[in-house]
Amino acid sequence: MSTAQVEPERRTRLPRRTRGALVGASVGFFVDMFDIYLPVIVLAPAIIYFFPPSMPAGTQALLDGFVFAAALLGRPIGAFIFGHFADKIGRRRMTVVALAGFGAATLLMGLLPGYEQWGMASVLLFIVLRLVDGVFLGGEYSAASPLAMEYAPKHKRGLYGGIIQAGYPLAFAVVSLITLVLLQVLPAEGMDSPYVQWGWRIPFFIAAALAFGLALYYQRSVGESEVFRSSKQSGPSKSPLRLLFRGGNLRNFLQVFLLMTGFWMSLQPTSAILPGLLQKTIGLSGTEATLTLVIAYVLITISFPLLGSFSQRTGRRPFLLVTGAIVTVVAPACYALLVATRPGFAGTAVLVVVTTLLGICCWAITTTYINERFQTSVRASGFGLGYSLAVIIPSFYGVYQAGLGSFMPVEYTGVPLMVIGGLLTLIGAAWGPETRDVDFRRDDVAVAH
Repeated sequence: MSTAQVEPERRTRLPRRTRGALVGASVGFFVDMFDIYLPVIVLAPAIIYFFPPSMPAGTQALLDGFVFAAALLGRPIGAFIFGHFADKIGRRRMTVVALAGFGAATLLMGLLPGYEQWGMASVLLFIVLRLVDGVFLGGEYSAASPLAMEYAPKHKRGLYGGIIQAGYPLAFAVVSLITLVLLQVLPAEGMDSPYVQWGWRIPFFIAAALAFGLALYYQRSVGESEVFRSSKQSGPSKSPLRLLFRGGNLRNFLQVFLLMTGFWMSLQPTSAILPGLLQKTIGLSGTEATLTLVIAYVLITISFPLLGSFSQRTGRRPFLLVTGAIVTVVAPACYALLVATRPGFAGTAVLVVVTTLLGICCWAITTTYINERFQTSVRASGFGLGYSLAVIIPSFYGVYQAGLGSFMPVEYTGVPLMVIGGLLTLIGAAWGPETRDVDFRRDDVAVAH
C-alpha cells in the first residue's frame, strides 16, 4: 500500500463502534485482572473470616492453594468453551455472557458467610465460586480481545494491544491502593474487626458492578466484528477447535504456547515471589512494600502502550527477541542485585521498579501478537487457549523453588526461573514469524518458517 493510501487512513477518526470495542476490551481486561487479584490482595488480611483459628498452617496453605488452583483451572476451561463459541457464533455475544457470569460469581463471593456461620462449607463454596469465576474470566478475554483487535486499524494494533494489556498492571495497582486505604479506615485486628467482617467485601462488590456495567455497555454500544461477519459469509462453518489443532494452525498454536510459557515463567518471580521477598527478606513494612509495587505497576501501565507503539515500528519479532534477551540477562541481574545488597527503602524501590519493568516489558504486545498469529476462524480459540493453557506449567513455581532451594539460597531462586522464562521467550520468538503486516480483512496469518 502506498504512502498516499495510508495517510488518509491514519488521519481518519476511529468509527464509534471501533472505539467502543477498544474501550470495552481495555476496561474488560482491567476488570478481569481486578477480579483475579481480589483473593490474593483483598482477602489476605481477612482470611481468618473463612478459616478457623485452630486450623493448622499447612492445611490453611493447602486451601489457599486450592483457591488459586480453582481460578487457574477455570481459565483454560473458559477459553476452551467461550473461544469455541466466539469463533462459531460471535465475539460480542460471548463477551456479554462472560462478563455477566463473572460479575455474578464475584457478587456471590462477596456475599458469602464465614466459618462462624457455615463452617468449612463457606471456604468450599468460595473455591467452587472461584472455579466458576475463572471459567467466565477465561471466556471474557478469549472473546473481547479478538473483537477489539479485529476492529483496530492495522497501523495501530500495537498501540491498542498495549492499552488493553495495560489493564493487568493497572488492576494490581488499583486493587492494592483500595486495600491499603480500606485497612487504614477499617483495621483488620481480629475476627470482630470491621475489615474482617465486612470491609473486604467492598472491592468484590466494586468488581461485580464493573462487570455488570461493562456487559451492558457491550450490549448497547459494541457491534460484532466486521472481520468475523465477513468470514462467516465467505465459507461454511466448521468446528474452530478441530481447525485449530491441525496443520498450520497447530504449528502456530504450539509456537504461541511455547512463547507464552516463557512469558508466564518469567512473570512469576516479579508478580508472585517478589512481593513476599520485600517483607520477609528485604525487610520492608507491608505499607512500604505495597507502595513500592504500586509505583512499579503504575509505570508499567504507562509503558505498555508506548512499547506497543514501538513494536509497530520495529516489528513484533525483533521486539520479542530484544525484550526476551533483556528478560534473560538484565532483569535477573537486577533481581539478584536487589537480594544481595538490600539497599534500604529508597534503593529497594528503584531496583524493584527497574526489575519489574524489565522483567515484564515483553508482555506489552501479548494481545496484539497472539491475535495476529491466527486466522479469523480460530482466532478466539487460539488466543484464549494459547494465553491460558501456558500458565499451568509456570504456576508450579513453588515446586521449582523448593527443588532449587536444595542447592542454592531460596531468596535467589527467582533468578533461574526468570532466566528460564527468558530463554523460552527467545526460542518462541525465534520460531515465530513477523506479524506486523498481517491483514485481518484478507484473513492473512503469519506462518512460521
